[in-house]
Amino acid sequence: MDIVIRRARPEEYEAVGEITAQAYLGDGLLDFGESDEYLGELRDVAKRAAAADVLVAVLGTGTGERVVGGVTFVPSGGPMADIAREGEAEIRMLAVAKEARGHGAGEALVRACVDRARATDGCVRVVLSTQRTMHSAHRIYGRLGFTRAPDRDWNPIPDLDDIMLLTYELTL
Repeated sequence: MDIVIRRARPEEYEAVGEITAQAYLGDGLLDFGESDEYLGELRDVAKRAAAADVLVAVLGTGTGERVVGGVTFVPSGGPMADIAREGEAEIRMLAVAKEARGHGAGEALVRACVDRARATDGCVRVVLSTQRTMHSAHRIYGRLGFTRAPDRDWNPIPDLDDIMLLTYELTL
């Protein structure tokens, strides 16, 4: 399966948003399911693309292209950064369509983010947050040299004790 990673095009935003939403829903990553407020953020690719780089994994060529995954790359802070500090890029909302998993799209998206971080002036590290149950993603991060940074783990909804995001980092 040949996978091409490139910037998302506006006409692909809806597909990327739906892939991301369905990945989070299907994997049980949203505590409130279809009524989870974060679902709207996952689907709003135009908002992400206005503040960061949205990359897609594409199969096929020309008119036969099919988007099978996406990720948001935040090169140097801004409104899309959750945990990035000065000199850090952040990876957010990595998702691959269920039918395309296990073929390298997720890893290719993360590699593309790392390459972009290396090409960003002043960037010394890539960081990301992940849920405890995202085991496939954890394996990708480990293969690519990311390490756990438990001192940076955080809770996006402090009112709920059971939502702790794990932090991984890669020094460039």
